[in-house]
Amino acid sequence: MSQQSGAPKSRAVCATELSWCRAVPGGTGITVLALLFSKPPDLPFLQSALRRFQSSHPILNSKLRFDSSSTSFSYVTSQSPYLQIRPFDTQSTAQILQSHSSSISIPPLQLILEHELNNNSWQNPDPSSDADLFLASLYHLEGSLWVLALRIHTSVCDRAAAAALMSELVALMEEKEGNRAESVEENQEMEVSLGIEDCIPAGLGSKGFWARGVDMLGYSLNSFRLANLSFSDTASPRQSCIVRMRMNAEDTGRILSRCNSNEIKLSAALAAAALIACHASKKFPLQQWEKYAAVTLTDCRSALDPVLSSHHIGFYHSAILHTHDIKGGEDLWELAKRVHSSFMNSKNKNKHFTDMADLNFLMCKAIENPGLTPSSSLRTSLVSVFEDPIFDPPNKLREALGFEDFIGCASVHGVGPSVAAFDTIRNGEVDCAFVYPFPLFSREQMNEFVDGIKGILLKGIA
Repeated sequence: MSQQSGAPKSRAVCATELSWCRAVPGGTGITVLALLFSKPPDLPFLQSALRRFQSSHPILNSKLRFDSSSTSFSYVTSQSPYLQIRPFDTQSTAQILQSHSSSISIPPLQLILEHELNNNSWQNPDPSSDADLFLASLYHLEGSLWVLALRIHTSVCDRAAAAALMSELVALMEEKEGNRAESVEENQEMEVSLGIEDCIPAGLGSKGFWARGVDMLGYSLNSFRLANLSFSDTASPRQSCIVRMRMNAEDTGRILSRCNSNEIKLSAALAAAALIACHASKKFPLQQWEKYAAVTLTDCRSALDPVLSSHHIGFYHSAILHTHDIKGGEDLWELAKRVHSSFMNSKNKNKHFTDMADLNFLMCKAIENPGLTPSSSLRTSLVSVFEDPIFDPPNKLREALGFEDFIGCASVHGVGPSVAAFDTIRNGEVDCAFVYPFPLFSREQMNEFVDGIKGILLKGIA
């Protein structure tokens, strides 16, 4: 961190952050939180609240600087909060919704979310101007419905950080209503913190030269053997779209109960259902197997040095890539146990730390050389899941605030999985946003795929 008196503080991005800085221009790594309100939000209050976030979390009050001579990036912290909410009136919002209309009926909240996922202000890094990392827009739907959309560069905001931001925003709204709540100042950070690589405990991230070479070769060779969903359109420009899967409280409780009895996590069941659904979609005869890759993302905050809280903003997730042979006819829970065991064995060997550099390198190589991936699709796995879901407890005050619904996820139409699952347990119900690249996969195709995942889960608890 630069400490020159009177000069803005800055630091170079770390390796993981750099991989996101390279991925975002191509369309992967745009994090969006879309919140639906049934009452007109207090715009000055929201503006003030979001700027308090920036003051309390310097990484959100930073801008991204690109050095064209060295093709490097750095975070430069602004001396005062810069966020300005951009309002869209009913007519402007209607035009946006119309531009994203399709043959399939899609709720306005989802259309606004997709619009924001594909609004890439970081597409062409400009060395003459620092780029904002945190942006906000307020859309007025017909009647009394409003959508607040927060768009953030993923290098400074992983899923845990996005969830913390939303909880802090609700806490501030509770304060405004005169209710005692945790203040955002309690989560204040004094300066832009270190990247994840600089916080890995000594010895946990080290790997010998030959071991790294063998692992890199293994990842590279395995990638040519991986199967995927059938591609629909590999030539047209891409964007990120979502399919939302929701389950009632009864089915959710039964699924979580089965996960507990099998000593696995919901993420393993989601990944297993996706693997089975993909193989089934190809209508292979039984015993014809394919190899699929799944990626499990884990929040490393509690394992870092120093230990970071869930409200510490930044990107502190790491990925573990595991492959599975699927031949059809698999039992959901048996496969889910295999998926969970594969992930946990790797995590217990600290591969989420030791393989971090390998996966970042391969991600950047895929960006630079799309031809290294099947049909130049930039697909690196079939599915990505998060080790743990986000739990959103019921809150009666939200009804008074007019807070009706929200969806949070990140774009994947550059490099990444065929489908990324962002799961939430909300009021005891599964609410999962599946993000995918369109038209590499069509809406109809992905709706059928997600319906297949849901059907497999429901069959597993029948």
